[in-house]
This record gives sequence, structure tokens and C-alpha cells, in this order.
Amino acid sequence: MSRAKRLRTHVAETGLTHIMATHSPLSAILAQEAGFDGLWASGFELSALYGLPDMSLISMTQHLDMLRSIGARTTLPIVADIDTGYGNAINVIHAVSEYERAGASAVVIEDKTFPKVTSLAADGRHELLCIDEFQGKIRAAVATRRDPDFLVIARTEALIAGLGQEEALKRSMAYMEAGADMILIHSKKTTPCEIERFSHAWRGSAPLAIVPNAFPELDASRIKALGNIKMTIYGNYGIRAATTAMQTTFRRIIADGGVQNVHKDIVNVEEIFRLQNMEQVKDNEKRFLK
Repeated sequence: MSRAKRLRTHVAETGLTHIMATHSPLSAILAQEAGFDGLWASGFELSALYGLPDMSLISMTQHLDMLRSIGARTTLPIVADIDTGYGNAINVIHAVSEYERAGASAVVIEDKTFPKVTSLAADGRHELLCIDEFQGKIRAAVATRRDPDFLVIARTEALIAGLGQEEALKRSMAYMEAGADMILIHSKKTTPCEIERFSHAWRGSAPLAIVPNAFPELDASRIKALGNIKMTIYGNYGIRAATTAMQTTFRRIIADGGVQNVHKDIVNVEEIFRLQNMEQVKDNEKRFLK
């Protein structure tokens, strides 16, 4: 079974699909070992890894390189965060073709204008395309995919832009009618009220996806109770966890004047060797190098 088929089947047949954001093969390996159902090839996390804001500064080539590297080291389905699709419907055709070829099982395309500003930035620029134009992007994505199990997920930023529930519902229905397999409804409220209201009001047949970063109290049991949310994406926890760990460790080393205290609180080098498949490499050396 292909990764795309596995993802589509999991969304259709289980209560909730858990997708963890990744920014590197190492973070993807750790997510798979933890037990997640799939990976979010995150534009935000990759931008942060480069020390850049999430404002369409990372190229499609850079993002594809990350996705290919992740796909080579894990077996989980990958949901690719392709922002606005890198331009208009013609750009979307090129992007979907490249991402599917690179090993993605799904793409998420949002209805903001290009270039975008990250949705959670305070006082950010949140301009949305007209509905007809974004429907064209969704139709282009659906027409381009070669594998019918490859998911095209339409993300509306109507709530982020302050346009309200009715506009979010109207846009989501239009995107579903254009062929979207799922709708990602996004909110930056610090409580899940907007998402829960949207879920209760949604009458479309397409299941919903959410990114509950701003309202962490919306846990799996509460999400499942809503009934129509089938995917939750933990959108920036990998890079935030890594940053927390590095900040703490680096500051302790400076404060202590050395590594004499921190070395016992971090993984040993043997654990890194394990994650690198060092034993397999050593076995191959014995087999093939003379």
C-alpha cells in the first residue's frame, strides 16, 4: 500500500490522524519512533531552522530537498505545507507535480495571497484571494495529481483574517466543491471556540483538519467528540522543543564554565549513533570494504 493510500485510509477509517511537524530527517525519525501517524513538512519549521521568518523566503527547492530527505529516512506519510502554492494555478500545477514526485502523500494549500506572512504573527498581513481564483488552484492541484489517493487539502485563513464564520464556511464549501479532499480551518484565538463553532456549523462532506497550536486544551478526546475533524497537525512543536533544549543547554554550559553538569542530562553519543544507523554502516564496512 502506498503512503498516500495509507494516509487516506487512516483519515477515513480512524477517529483522528495525528500529524507531527518536522524540519529535518532527524526530527522525522523521532516523530515516527514516538508513534505519530504522519509528518507535516513544515514551512514554518524550515524557515526557523534557517533563522528566517515564515514569509515565503524559503524556496520550493529548499522545501523539496527537506521533504525528500525526510522521506528517505522514514516510512510515514508526509503532508507537505506548500503555503499558497508558490503563485497562481500554473505554479500550483508545477508544485503538486514536484511534491508528489518527491514523495509527499498530501499537500495543504492556503487561500492567502503570495507572498504570505505567517498566520500567527501579531498584526500580520492577511490578504485572501478571491474565492474563484483559489478554486482554480484547487482544481489545478486535483487535476495534476497522478495518484488518486494523494490528498489535496484546502486551508482557509478567513478566521485568521477576521472575516468571520460565515465567510469561512462559504469559502470552505466552495473549496470542497472545487475538489478539495479535506478542509483545514485555522484560527489564532487562544481558545478553541472558533474551531468548535465552525465544526458544529460545517455541513460539507469533506472532513476537517486543524492546527491547535494556539489552543492546546483542544486535546484528542475533545476533537474526536466533534465528529468531523479527522486530522490534527502539531504545527511547530518540533522546532520549539529543539529550541528550548538548545537554549537551556547552551546557557548552562556558559553559566557552569563547561559541560561537566549538562553532559549527564542529554542523550549520549550512542543514542545519536543509533538514530544514524551507525551499526548498519559498520556492518557494511565489514562486508564490502577490503
